[in-house]
Amino acid sequence: MPSQAPVAIIGGGSIGVAFALVFSRAGLPVRVQDPDEARRASVPGEVSARLQDLSSYGLLEEPAEAILARVSVTGDVAEAVSGVQHVQECAPERLELKKELFQQLDRLAPAEAVLASSSSFLPASSFAAELEGRRRCMVAHPGNPPYLIPVIEIVPAPFTEEAAAARAEALFTQAGLSPVRVKREVEGFIFNRLQGALLREAYCLVRDGVASADDIDRVVRDGLGRRWVHIGPFETADLNTRGGIVAHAERMGPSYARMGAERGMNDLWTPELVARVEQERRAILPIDAWETRVAWRDRVLMADLKMRKGHE
Repeated sequence: MPSQAPVAIIGGGSIGVAFALVFSRAGLPVRVQDPDEARRASVPGEVSARLQDLSSYGLLEEPAEAILARVSVTGDVAEAVSGVQHVQECAPERLELKKELFQQLDRLAPAEAVLASSSSFLPASSFAAELEGRRRCMVAHPGNPPYLIPVIEIVPAPFTEEAAAARAEALFTQAGLSPVRVKREVEGFIFNRLQGALLREAYCLVRDGVASADDIDRVVRDGLGRRWVHIGPFETADLNTRGGIVAHAERMGPSYARMGAERGMNDLWTPELVARVEQERRAILPIDAWETRVAWRDRVLMADLKMRKGHE
């Protein structure tokens, strides 16, 4: 059972406020630290406003005032991290700033407290490798905002101890998030590499006169996004072709390879790679359950359509 000790948020910007909501809703005391006096003054009101919105949608299990009472604000790093179980750094994406902050955090935070960065692109190796306490340092990259988008990427560095990563995973699970363990450090991790791949192609399609920005947004919003709310790209491909992911790769792979080559990318779906994905997919969904899962996919899309019609 994760500890009920406080959590420190270093940086009171939008992500820091969002994490304050995540942890305080989970019943944990939260200390938000920011060096800017005006920013510190704004934090309680911003947390309160978001809590009121969540309450209006029936998404709080206790009064907003009780949750807000767990959030305190300070300008002092030492005060923020005293006795905490976890520190979530939410400072701007600047390497030198993160190096400086993690030096402070390593010196001031309890020896067993996890030190996690909300970095979107920078791996922990780039700012924590020289620290004495680097074993408890990692990236914990959220979706934005994390109180509405539950996925969080836990990205250990080569020097991160498994026990520290496991403590972070347990805490985020306790707080209602959906942790994904990234197996090795890569810039941008999973979330932003996938998001970036789509965004790069979107820019190219506008540049090449294929579509407008609004048309591309509509294709994602009213097409891809409708499915991706429920199933990811591998499951989408698996369910789109009878015979599953192998059949999809055989039929569609050459076309995707040509499209990639247009952009200078030659990342082929080799038989070995497809077989690896097939093995993972069949462990989740045996092929004899394919029809049942396709029917489930269609029913959840129908439920979405019904809900949307009720709000038009």
